[in-house]
Amino acid sequence: MAHYDLAVIGAGIHGAAVANAAATRGHKVVVLEQYPEAACGTSSKSSKLIHGGLRYLESGQFRLVRECLVERRRLLEEQPDLVALAPFHIPVFRHGRRSAWVIAAGLGLYTLLGGGGFRRIARKDWSGLDGLTTHGLTAVFRYWDAQTDDKRLTERIIGNAESRGARVCYGATFTSARCAAAGCNIVFETADGTDSVSADAIVNAAGPWANRVLQAISPAVSSLDIELVQGTHIIVPGTLQRGIYYLESPLDQRAVFVMPWQGNTMIGTTETPYSGDPAGVTPLETEIEYLLQTRNHYFEKPIARADVIDCFAGLRVLPTRGGDPFHRSRDTLLHRDAHLPNLVTIYGGKLTSHHATAMRVIRQLGLSRPKPVLTVTDTSN
Repeated sequence: MAHYDLAVIGAGIHGAAVANAAATRGHKVVVLEQYPEAACGTSSKSSKLIHGGLRYLESGQFRLVRECLVERRRLLEEQPDLVALAPFHIPVFRHGRRSAWVIAAGLGLYTLLGGGGFRRIARKDWSGLDGLTTHGLTAVFRYWDAQTDDKRLTERIIGNAESRGARVCYGATFTSARCAAAGCNIVFETADGTDSVSADAIVNAAGPWANRVLQAISPAVSSLDIELVQGTHIIVPGTLQRGIYYLESPLDQRAVFVMPWQGNTMIGTTETPYSGDPAGVTPLETEIEYLLQTRNHYFEKPIARADVIDCFAGLRVLPTRGGDPFHRSRDTLLHRDAHLPNLVTIYGGKLTSHHATAMRVIRQLGLSRPKPVLTVTDTSN
């Protein structure tokens, strides 16, 4: 049975980042991924944004915003071909929930935390904003965040881990693990049958499957109560020339982005409670209609259901705390059982802050320092 310093379950963005961080420091790593390639779940179903989370300021999540803005800067420097700055526009309407001065104050704070500045668009330039309606419009603000291809970013990071010696097993479904203080024996299924490895530590980065993984570990370990929240995006024809629009749904005041994507326009996202098999998540007609209504409320030329050329849905993992999912904390939760400290489960998390999360994980497991290289001294003389 092959032995590893670390076994990572899941090759989404967080599993990839943990594997890469550990492999970079010389640790022997294996990654088990149930799908035939990386980022087939939540990590390819995001809004494709690398951002600080402007709206998190309203709920006082300043540390999270600052962390994400630091990570945004790092990704812009390290992955310039995959992560690029884009202009974001916030239109303010007469009967909107937030006034122009509130938006300006929020953007000012965002700038102080590292957001990079903003400006107010002159009224004479409103007609060039991709057909944005001017009826009731009182102000438009422009600031900058970044956009990426989430799947390609994940694939690059897991590829980096492989180049540094990590073994990545695709089509490998975790079935069980028996753990002790000294390590874990892990069993998984592949197309060729049952296989197994052992590891000193496990990182459970299975996303919406995280608690299913914990249920298959013995002796029994604790878990956190979570809710799965579905987020849907739609793709419609047409390109946006001025960048990304940050809108407020007239139905429930949630944030909805309308953004250019691969020659078309992507609109998202929703927040719908989900139960059932995470593999079965699919866009709902009510969500598609919600996104169309939001987009049509703000742009002169309406689009219809027949115009939707594609749609996709992913799942967020949120702690069970009651209330509207939109206002829940987006902090990543790292969970360890008191009796099994060599097992870390990642709950939730943001695409933007994957590297920071990975570093927290390997610090908790004592893997943050480079692994000593053993040398053999020749004593034959």
